[in-house]
Amino acid sequence: MPVSWILLLILVLAVAGSFVGRKRVLAEVAGDSRKLHSRPSYYGWNIALYTAVPALFLIAIWTFFQPQVSRPLLAGVALLLAAVGLGVSLMRSSAEFRARNAVEAFVRGLLILCSCIAIMTTLGIVLSMLFETGNFFRQYPWQDFLFGTTWSPRFGGGSQLGIVPLVWGTMYISLIALAVSIPIGLFAAIYMSEYASPKLRSFAKPAIEVLAGIPTIVYGLFALITIGPLLRDYFAQPLGLGSSGSSVMTAGLVMGIMLIPFVSSLSDDIINAVPQSLRDGALGLGSTQSETIKKVVLPAALPGIVGAILLAASRAIGETMIVVLGAGAAAQMSVNPFQAMTTITVKIVSQLTGDTDFAAPETLVAFALGITLFTVTLALNVFALYIVRKYREQYE
Repeated sequence: MPVSWILLLILVLAVAGSFVGRKRVLAEVAGDSRKLHSRPSYYGWNIALYTAVPALFLIAIWTFFQPQVSRPLLAGVALLLAAVGLGVSLMRSSAEFRARNAVEAFVRGLLILCSCIAIMTTLGIVLSMLFETGNFFRQYPWQDFLFGTTWSPRFGGGSQLGIVPLVWGTMYISLIALAVSIPIGLFAAIYMSEYASPKLRSFAKPAIEVLAGIPTIVYGLFALITIGPLLRDYFAQPLGLGSSGSSVMTAGLVMGIMLIPFVSSLSDDIINAVPQSLRDGALGLGSTQSETIKKVVLPAALPGIVGAILLAASRAIGETMIVVLGAGAAAQMSVNPFQAMTTITVKIVSQLTGDTDFAAPETLVAFALGITLFTVTLALNVFALYIVRKYREQYE
């Protein structure tokens, strides 16, 4: 029996049990729902939840750990569990049964389970990266990885896997992207929330958010075909700084354009959430509109603005396609923004692509790069938390 049919039968049992249980408790009190402990809908939901959820959870767990399990056996056990849940919940249903308490406790348990799944998933990701990183460091010295300035992987021996050029390229491109997106995005948010008319805001905000829906491959092609040649012909070559269209500046500018809606939309929502009474109080004390924004609105919205900037920074650090097409794949260190460089994410993809030996250090280095990227992102979160706690304005 296909799994879809099993799921359908379980849902049919749950819906049928819900109607039967609801009708049963109403018949017990002769249709007067005021004599029930809970609303009639809670009795139905109690039966439906106890019928469907345990059986569906069993199917999910069994299919995940035993994908080749016998379908008839799985169907029989799941339907039996659903029938037991249906029978037990029907037996408990009476006018005095605290159905609302039971449903709320069940939903609370589901919420706790979902929270635990999210936490365990994060823990599993981190532990898997740490395990493979340990395998890598048993084959390659960690000092050479962390402090090496040459990235030259060679399958078969003689690799130089220094991460410093990759970290430099990642930070350089991300800083340029943030230097473009933060001022433009933040000023756009301030204008739309404090100065723009409702008609202009209704047009400008969706127009900016369209940028967030463009695939990154399109941004990459835009960098490769338009921005790269433009910077090369009008800046790099006339200034004698390079002759290639692939450069840090190309990727940084295009990535900054992509990040504008992340900063703008989130900052706009946060600024609009600041109570109007704070603005009215500042204006009533004689402050100008610009002073009110600088001294009252922005300090009150600072935690949300920092969160928006952090989201944009994390997005910039993790971007791959724009870097591949806009900045190239050269792992080198230079302060010249018109030189081709690369990032950690690009090399993670390149080391895990193709027919490679998974046990070789040249492949396992991708996990060491991944845990490094995770550490950088964690450090950004800690720094943002420090900034928020130090400069946050609290209001009664």
